[in-house]
Amino acid sequence: MNNMTQGSIAKALTAFTVPLILSGVFQQMFNWVDAFIVGNVEGELALAGIGAVTSTYSMFVMIIVGFTSGLSVLAAQRFGMGRPEDLGPLLATFSVILGGIYLAVCAFGAVFVENILIFLDTPANIFQNAEDYLRIMFTGIPFLALYNTCCAVLRGLGDSRAPFSSVMVCCVINVFLDLIFVAGLRLGTAGAAIATVLSQIAMTVYILWYAAVKYPFLRPRRGMFRRGTAGEGTRFGIPPAIQSGTTSFGNIILQRFMNGFGDQTVAAITTAYRVDSVLLLPIINFGSGIATVVGQNIGAGRPERAKQAMKTGAAMIAGISLLLTLLIVAAGKALIAMFGLTPESVEVGQAFFIRLASFYVVYGLAMAVRGYLEGLGDMTFSSMAGIAALLVRIASSYALAGVLGRMVIAYAEAISWLVLLGLYLLRYAWKSRVRPA
Repeated sequence: MNNMTQGSIAKALTAFTVPLILSGVFQQMFNWVDAFIVGNVEGELALAGIGAVTSTYSMFVMIIVGFTSGLSVLAAQRFGMGRPEDLGPLLATFSVILGGIYLAVCAFGAVFVENILIFLDTPANIFQNAEDYLRIMFTGIPFLALYNTCCAVLRGLGDSRAPFSSVMVCCVINVFLDLIFVAGLRLGTAGAAIATVLSQIAMTVYILWYAAVKYPFLRPRRGMFRRGTAGEGTRFGIPPAIQSGTTSFGNIILQRFMNGFGDQTVAAITTAYRVDSVLLLPIINFGSGIATVVGQNIGAGRPERAKQAMKTGAAMIAGISLLLTLLIVAAGKALIAMFGLTPESVEVGQAFFIRLASFYVVYGLAMAVRGYLEGLGDMTFSSMAGIAALLVRIASSYALAGVLGRMVIAYAEAISWLVLLGLYLLRYAWKSRVRPA
């Protein structure tokens, strides 16, 4: 457990966030390893097949992540109040609820994979690769629901090291299995999916074991499923889950839009996004760190320190964002090329990358203010702002495509980040006026 209501805010944020970043890096390595081995062993079309369904798979995963981010804020507030005994029922209740829901999702996805790919207008030459990959990946989603629920409670306790250690070990397992199923047995995208799902199962078993051993009050016991806990957790979890789900569904619409530019654009830009998703982890996780610090301090009745956490975190995120932009300018092309794309596709990915990275600072500041608002428990506005930004992104993509071509994908996202930051700043100003901290 890590009490972040005292001491240096910068140190507390760093100590809490660095393991989260490393955890996220290793978790993204699941996708990187799949892409790297598939791209270099099976070729660009197989890689495009994985890229073509990433947004669909991510929609279901991001709903889980969104919901459990709300649970994490609730857990942080309860811990700040000095009530860690409330966290066992929180973990047990939502392990049952989310695990059950995503068993149904798994069955639905397995049955309707072909229909989903047809809806996405998936190019015929990558259709089979995409179908093989997505059908198997659906089977791992219930385990991710359990994993993220447990991680949410641990983050509320201030424990960010356990997710890191579990992901690190399981990433090693994933690499080993990828080499067996893809490079050795030549099972293609299906082999990459099998390796990922088996690794996710191992990761889930490890984190649940760790929580039970490290924190006895989290061990499952009879009577821990509580309707009151379910209601309160749902109130915190539903708004970010709706936002994440809506955003991810919007990404599916945008994936369909991207597919219309052809397999080269799909391979180039989805690969750039694969790198981008790792590079943005410091920004995203510092935002989560701010939410946890703010949540603990609000629970402890220290609103002044909560506000200072946002300001300190925003300064740190801005510096990190600038460094990431410079990294893309210097090494973005090499990062894309290592996935085995053709030189033409690499050039497309690099052009996209430079345009998007120019706005990293905007996104970083938006995540800092969002973390503060969510730490206060203002989940509904945060979610509404995210949905509004998504609508702007979709509208901009279609409206500007004739002028900007395939690079509209980068510019539309940058415009949505500007809108998001503006909305969060307006909410922050309103909160400061109505409820000065």
